[in-house]
Amino acid sequence: MLAGSLAILCALPALANALPVSAPAMTAGQLRGRILASGGLSFSGYAESNATFGLPSLPGLSDVTSLLDGVTRMRVWQASPSRWRVDVLADTGERDTYQDPASSYVWDSGSELLTKIIGRPSLRLPEAADFLPPALAVRLLREAGTAARFTVLPPRRVAGRAADGLRVVPADPASTVGQIDIWADAATGLPLDVSVVGRRARQPALETHFFQVGRWTPDRAILTPQRGPGTGFTTASARSLAGELNHLAPIVLPVKLAGRAVRVLPDLLPIGLYGRGLSTFAVLALGGSTGLKLLQGAQTAGGTPLSTTDGTGVLVTSSLVNVVLMHRDASSVQPGPDVTFLLAGLADPAVLEKAAATLVSRPGEVF
Repeated sequence: MLAGSLAILCALPALANALPVSAPAMTAGQLRGRILASGGLSFSGYAESNATFGLPSLPGLSDVTSLLDGVTRMRVWQASPSRWRVDVLADTGERDTYQDPASSYVWDSGSELLTKIIGRPSLRLPEAADFLPPALAVRLLREAGTAARFTVLPPRRVAGRAADGLRVVPADPASTVGQIDIWADAATGLPLDVSVVGRRARQPALETHFFQVGRWTPDRAILTPQRGPGTGFTTASARSLAGELNHLAPIVLPVKLAGRAVRVLPDLLPIGLYGRGLSTFAVLALGGSTGLKLLQGAQTAGGTPLSTTDGTGVLVTSSLVNVVLMHRDASSVQPGPDVTFLLAGLADPAVLEKAAATLVSRPGEVF
């Protein structure tokens, strides 16, 4: 009897998703608007992202590349876009991030250490919370812009809830993104499921999906980190946790690359975002051994060799994200500091190669 009851309980989520779905008729524009307006909702749930980008693990960037290959399991409680908690679950423990408008904390169960993060980075590397369905869907819709093609998909059930479907096809031919499918709660517009397919692929390179989700009344006890007996506490600056962003070379980047204007160049840091929409790419100028270590790691991982008159490098491709690392040769007739440029984004490899060739041909103003 007990075994039969357990079997029925385990089957309930699958049965709920198999129930017929009905949703009010809605245009693609209306659905897009509802999804974009859902950012202020309070919710909690359990989600998983499954990424199959195929990028190699690069020195100093393993935390990012691990998010882009494999399954990331997350519990989330969100009171608002600036006040939330996300627990990343692993077989060896969990890593919990608490965010509010004034501060942030990270709890590592393996080391039993709570860290308070001082300050806010002007730019940061991707993190697990970025791959939750609501965050990813809203960001992709905004980047796709109104020029993209939007179509309504038949409704279906996600996490036991009726969900409306929206397909987004980017208009930019230089984007690696072929289509984005978003499934949003029919009652609230909250994104429940997102899949992203590369332009030349048939299967999604990234899927993120709620298995359980619902409206949530914010609870201060859940959103405030609690230290148990015998646990450690420390503080760290946001900059000290920025990984390879701590090893930037003092280079002033150009205002335009590959025909694309710079979009972000905060505080004259040697990092910029070029272009707009779903073909945007980032550029980092890495100094000395840091850049060379990344370049050698990409070469060892089987990247495609690149060479120009003034530099040598490597191209690493995947179904969505492409990466170019280009080092300015010491024998170049152009004077300048020892620097390796890292270019990465949703842009076609030809765009990144053209931009990299321009970068190594410049002497590079030092600030």
